[in-house]
Amino acid sequence: MKRGWYLILVLLLIALVTSWKQSSPSISELRKIYSNGDTSLWPKAYLHSSVVAYFEEIGPLPDMVFPENNSYSDAKRDLGKMLFFDPRLSQSGQIACASCHDSQLGWADGRRVSFGHDRRIGKRNAMSILNTGFVDSLFWDGRADSLEDQVHFPVTDTVEMNAPFPLAIANIKKIKGYHILFQNAFGDSAVTQERVARAIATYERTLVSRNNRFDKFVQGDSTQLTDNEVLGLHLFRTKARCINCHHSPLFSDNHFHNTGLSYYGRKYEDLGRYNVTGKKDDVGKFRTASLRELQYTAPYMHNGLFPVLSGVINMYDAGMPRPKRKGHQLNDSLFPTTTPLVEQLSLTDHEKQALLDFLLTLSQRRHREAPPELVQ
Repeated sequence: MKRGWYLILVLLLIALVTSWKQSSPSISELRKIYSNGDTSLWPKAYLHSSVVAYFEEIGPLPDMVFPENNSYSDAKRDLGKMLFFDPRLSQSGQIACASCHDSQLGWADGRRVSFGHDRRIGKRNAMSILNTGFVDSLFWDGRADSLEDQVHFPVTDTVEMNAPFPLAIANIKKIKGYHILFQNAFGDSAVTQERVARAIATYERTLVSRNNRFDKFVQGDSTQLTDNEVLGLHLFRTKARCINCHHSPLFSDNHFHNTGLSYYGRKYEDLGRYNVTGKKDDVGKFRTASLRELQYTAPYMHNGLFPVLSGVINMYDAGMPRPKRKGHQLNDSLFPTTTPLVEQLSLTDHEKQALLDFLLTLSQRRHREAPPELVQ
């Protein structure tokens, strides 16, 4: 009798394994599916129920759209680039926007956290400004709602450029070479805070990723990705669940999530989005960073505490930290809760490597933006 039940169980297991193998596409099948240019035929993404309503599939970036109240012109872009690289916007005359946003470092700065005026150390890792023209909130905590708005924060921040905007404007007005640039961009030579912001924002909107191997692959060139990278793409959308936060052509939902790294009540504590909104539910939440060009934007996360990408993958595989209350925190109304969008994944070593290999396809060749010769 027992042997009969044992035989039945063995047969059931064989049937389940056979069924699973039959339902799991091979790498060659995945290659055809993902490179056919029709995302409706892609395997269903593993999405949390809260994500379905606003989910947008990954794919190549669209063309940049410039706002009606700050339309594009070459003259405005040229002025913006000059201002972006000009340290004379800062109080010390030594710190420019480009000081923390280096084209050869994915338009970040390669440091755990940035330093600014008088070598003062900041609290967060410098986010890349590449592709920021596609998002509607900026900084890790979303405190700016446009690129024009964003410009004001680093210029006036005492830890960064430390220049009250009237001082920054006065510095630029003194430079005769700027008069013709403002004339060309805006029709007269008046230097104003609004015009500085609009010019820099125009230049920043031109900083867009070029097509990478992933983009070319999903547009029909099936030779662009290796078998391991194809597997990584599939894992990204399914078992690894990265797609829940890193969707859309930007590979970011531009939403805010608590991934358990607020270090609440400890060294490196950062309450994130809460510092902007004052809402309890925003404690420890940070904007989802884009994964494009991530090969060049290490170290990772808002505090730069992850020097290599494999470490980030290992943390997500483990389900990210889920802090538990200590005795003195039992009644703490601000104690943060890690998002349910991350969970333990149980990826194999081979799957982790495949995922890493895929993520590296999202970076194009390292690019160097030639700085302009500053006007005098």
